[in-house]
Amino acid sequence: MNKNPLTPKPHKIIGINRETGLESTFRIEMDTAPVMGQFYMVSIPRIGEMPISISGIGQGWIDMTIRNVGNVSQAVHFLNKESTLYLRGPYGNGFNLEEFKGQHLVIAAGGSGIAPIRPIVEYYYHNPDEIDKLDLLFGFKTPDTIMFGKDIKRWKERFKTILTVDDACGIWDGECVGLITGYVKDIKLSEYDKMDVIIIGPPVMIKFTAAEFIKRGVSKERIIVSMERRMSCGLGKCGHCKIGEYYICLDGPVFRYNDAFKMVD
Repeated sequence: MNKNPLTPKPHKIIGINRETGLESTFRIEMDTAPVMGQFYMVSIPRIGEMPISISGIGQGWIDMTIRNVGNVSQAVHFLNKESTLYLRGPYGNGFNLEEFKGQHLVIAAGGSGIAPIRPIVEYYYHNPDEIDKLDLLFGFKTPDTIMFGKDIKRWKERFKTILTVDDACGIWDGECVGLITGYVKDIKLSEYDKMDVIIIGPPVMIKFTAAEFIKRGVSKERIIVSMERRMSCGLGKCGHCKIGEYYICLDGPVFRYNDAFKMVD
């Protein structure tokens, strides 16, 4: 008898870490290793289901950083350590780290877009010899929305890291204030075929950040983006995430920008 692919499996929460006033990272028992950049459908019985990207991968566990903004995410935030979450997946096309071997990699992430790239940065933090150079550019709305502050502090010790906030709100003692696009000029670029750029964040941030890199001579083929769009079934059946010929849940969420920029709703 074939198992229904839409049936989720129970997984235990083994740790919870509050990131901001709205976001928390849940460490979940997991006996399989997903690909960085993939996502799971997370559900609470009788409440609903939502797509969540992976913000950490380890031996026997994964991290998911969840923003408390709806019925399902609110229910998840009421759970405690040892509670059960229901997951199905992983789904989607993730990042191929083989493509970055020996390369200069630039990662630009805005807001919660830092969550799906966190496993990549952690990997290179522990395996720096696999990459030529890694530059990080992170943007948040305000100081109190900064996620993974302790991680960013560690990453700064090893990689060039620019951290900026749109609005300092009078409490920011960091160096950079302003939109992330204003700091693309501070990244020293390498030769065309020696570098790749990953951009993740809200659609408008992706659009204008990509435009700044393109102005500086980076081609669309060297830019990689991760798109999120109303993923529902994860199997390319419901059509919620379809744009033109692409199903984000199957063909993405990771795309080369030369394909992604043509996706017009």
